[in-house]
Amino acid sequence: MPRGSARARTAFSRAPVRTGSSRGFTAAPGGQPAPRQQRRGPAPTLGPAAGALRPPSSLSGHQPDAAAGSVHGAVATHVYLARVDVVSDECPFCYQRETLAHLVAYRTDEGQPWVLPVVRKVEQMIASNTSLNHEYLPILGLPDFRANASRIALGDDSPAIKEGRVGGVQSLGGTGALRIGAEFLRRWYNGNNNTATPVYISSPSWENHNSVFTDAGFKDIRTYRYWDPAKRGLDLQGLLEDMEAAPEFSIFILHACAHNPTGTDPTQEQWKQIATVMKRRFLFPFFDSAYQGFASGCLDRDAWAVRYFVAQGFELFCAQSFSKNFGLYNERVGNLSVVGRDANNVQRVLSQMEKIARTTWSNPPSQGARIVATTLTSPQLFAEWKDNVKTMADRVLLMRSELRSRLESLGTPGTWSHITDQIGMFSFTGLNPKQVDYMIKEKHIYLMASGRINMCGLTTKNLDYVASSIHEAVTKI
Repeated sequence: MPRGSARARTAFSRAPVRTGSSRGFTAAPGGQPAPRQQRRGPAPTLGPAAGALRPPSSLSGHQPDAAAGSVHGAVATHVYLARVDVVSDECPFCYQRETLAHLVAYRTDEGQPWVLPVVRKVEQMIASNTSLNHEYLPILGLPDFRANASRIALGDDSPAIKEGRVGGVQSLGGTGALRIGAEFLRRWYNGNNNTATPVYISSPSWENHNSVFTDAGFKDIRTYRYWDPAKRGLDLQGLLEDMEAAPEFSIFILHACAHNPTGTDPTQEQWKQIATVMKRRFLFPFFDSAYQGFASGCLDRDAWAVRYFVAQGFELFCAQSFSKNFGLYNERVGNLSVVGRDANNVQRVLSQMEKIARTTWSNPPSQGARIVATTLTSPQLFAEWKDNVKTMADRVLLMRSELRSRLESLGTPGTWSHITDQIGMFSFTGLNPKQVDYMIKEKHIYLMASGRINMCGLTTKNLDYVASSIHEAVTKI
């Protein structure tokens, strides 16, 4: 809810301070529930996710020759640009390669996972620190982690931080941050236990967004237009029209940067238009920030949208993940940054979130949070981390540039500027389902039916093969 509006009430004003706690919280009265907003018009249902992986129906047609390692007389080339779970006695080669290609994560040019050098260094520091123990963390998480995670999202000069109206909740990855935020909003936003509040998710979006808010109890999940397949870019007009038509106090899930799965982000001027409509329509922004620093190589650039909304006076949630930008996929390190209207409201929100966390995971793990907190609180380690993140971002950007260059050199029909216009780990190639099917069955290049690929599946060794295969698919199909 924008601040300073005569009509606006704080989005969190109905959340009471948690009572009956053994953790030192004192009882305080809560407000009466706000009237529920009436839905306007029929609620469209969320469509299917943006395509499921389509592995070949039969693997027997491309068994590698045991001696020559060939496929149909050629070198065995299998390229995984999406996660593919293929287990086949007929094709052990495929299974062996699959174990190296769980492509929802970063990979080096050798196709291997990368442990950030700064993470290795901090792990050794933690292991040698005999003052640390395995006692429980506070329910809301490691304080240094929470504070510094919110700081890199909002910026060192954030007015919200300076005014004391920011709080953080350590969570089990970005998904945990989304779930804690969703649970709170369902219980206390726009009335008590208002499951009818519309939740808008971009079309397409990460498929878990729908599941998280549905499982949190929301009954009215809608989509807003985002991707324009004709121009292979953002459908800004459709997005703004859907926001204008949304009932007041609706919740909008926004990708802070590196939109998953399209890789297409609004420009700064477009973000300003989006914020203007959301402020006028009293819409609640819930940012999902899974790729800060990883998208462009610059922490500040990737956080621009979140910081702009805060500067415009919005109360908001920002779910942060440190899986990609720290490479801590299996440590489940996340944070939910809460920006409220004032410090009192933030404390009321955190007291309720502590109650939710207590019955969800009881207590967060410490290892990943300590790695992140140690890195963010040391100027030397922080600089090293930013350099590591830029290394990953630069490799992805290079693969985008090289793929586009090769397709244009081959004279592949169509325009391919969208490959470099998009950002982050994923890219919508523009290939149609029949072309994707051809890529999988004939070229053994595995990607989503929607044409989405993970850019980290590209390497200097397979770029020529992938580009020539795309050219062949587009010209033949």
